Parts: sequence; structure tokens; C-alpha cells
Amino acid sequence: MILSTTDVLQGREIDAYLGVVTAEVVYGSNALRDWFAGIRDIIGGRTGAYERVFERGQREALEELAKRAEATGADGVIGIHITTDTINVDESGTLMLITATGTAVRLQ
Repeated sequence: MILSTTDVLQGREIDAYLGVVTAEVVYGSNALRDWFAGIRDIIGGRTGAYERVFERGQREALEELAKRAEATGADGVIGIHITTDTINVDESGTLMLITATGTAVRLQ
């Protein structure tokens, strides 16, 4: 499975466009991670714990995107776009949302 952010694949021809595919990954908040992130807000610096969560989430979203595209008969996904967002559940909780979207294609 070829995954690409571009709309063409150099050296390959697209035989068929099979439609848009999406994949979502949602993570719950973690009290300890939130506490350390709050400390980082005060003293400055990067929040490695959250960076690792988003890195893992992006990887998992791409894996799920490939699996969903494969189910359509695709052997590639082009034009991939990854977004991150939050969902506020209530005053004590936030969910992290990572979405990957692309066009499933069958290559010659």
C-alpha cells in the first residue's frame, strides 16, 4: 500500500479512483500527562508526552486509513491530509482526535 500526500505518484499511473477514505483515532485525556503538561506551560518548553501521543495517533490513523483503502480494492492512497483536534467532553475531560483523509486509488 502506497500512502502519499501528493495527488500523483511519480512513475506510477492511476487506473481508478475508488473514493475518499477516512480514519479517526481518539485518545482520552490522562491526569498525569495533563499535570506534567501544565508544569511545562508554567516553565516553558515542549511537552514530550503529548508529542508522543500525537505521533502515535498519526501513525495509527495512517495504518487504519491503509486498511480501509485496502478494503475497497485500492493499492494506494493519495492526497492524504492529517488533522488534529480536541473534543471537550465536560469541564473535566478532553479527547484528542486525529483524522486522516485521502483518495483511495488502484494503480496500473
